[in-house]
Amino acid sequence: MNLILKVLGKREDGYHELATLMQRISLCDEMIFIPRNRGIVLHCSEKTLPTDEGNIVVRAARLFFDYIGWPEGIEITLQKKIPLAAGLGGGSSNAATTLLALNEMTAAGISRGKLMEMGVRLGADVPFFIFKETAWAFGVGERLQKAEGVPKLCFVLVNPGIELSTRRVYEGLKYGLTKQPIQYNIPRLQTVPQIIRGLHNDLEEVSEKICPVIREIKDSMRAAGALGALMSGSGATVFGICANSEDAERAETEMREAGFPFVGTVHSL
Repeated sequence: MNLILKVLGKREDGYHELATLMQRISLCDEMIFIPRNRGIVLHCSEKTLPTDEGNIVVRAARLFFDYIGWPEGIEITLQKKIPLAAGLGGGSSNAATTLLALNEMTAAGISRGKLMEMGVRLGADVPFFIFKETAWAFGVGERLQKAEGVPKLCFVLVNPGIELSTRRVYEGLKYGLTKQPIQYNIPRLQTVPQIIRGLHNDLEEVSEKICPVIREIKDSMRAAGALGALMSGSGATVFGICANSEDAERAETEMREAGFPFVGTVHSL
């Protein structure tokens, strides 16, 4: 989840230069790995997702096995709990989990740094989920720096059930090409009030034009008692930060009564 997402410019390779504060949260999918003699088999609870090379989990397993020259296979069961295309990094976290699990199961002993290098070949957010720390991410998101002193936080998540295309959102940004190194001064974020004041996402304006309910959710979240609210990633999930778990549960109840398809209370990891 992104507590801050600054787009610093567009790169010559077509991607955008980012500075983003990424936070792991307690919401997660469930994955089961069972060795098999050969092949990669994926079962997924979400029937709209592919179970072949079109799924990042299968690509992650293939990348890992090709790298170590493993002759055997794996059967993976994926139970989805994170909404699809929601700006929460569900696919990226699944790919990271696959690399970490296979590294352990095969006793390959690949370093975290090397796994992160492999992960960026699958997606810019994958290294973050291997890093396993609250972190500032730079470049396209692949250069990570541990964020020191960020306090524990309680969140309410609301997803309106609308899938937003990350590519479409970024295409809506108006940035010139960036050819020179860009400096970004990391703000001090060691208290909840500092976090609330720092909440920012450069993608919100574009995403709200595509999906106006995002702004409505943010307003409703604050009205329900959240100290601050922000869209995560390219959307459409909105999170509200609450002072404590009791306030988060009360806000969750109000947001559920509004009828949104996904509402949940989580905490930072």
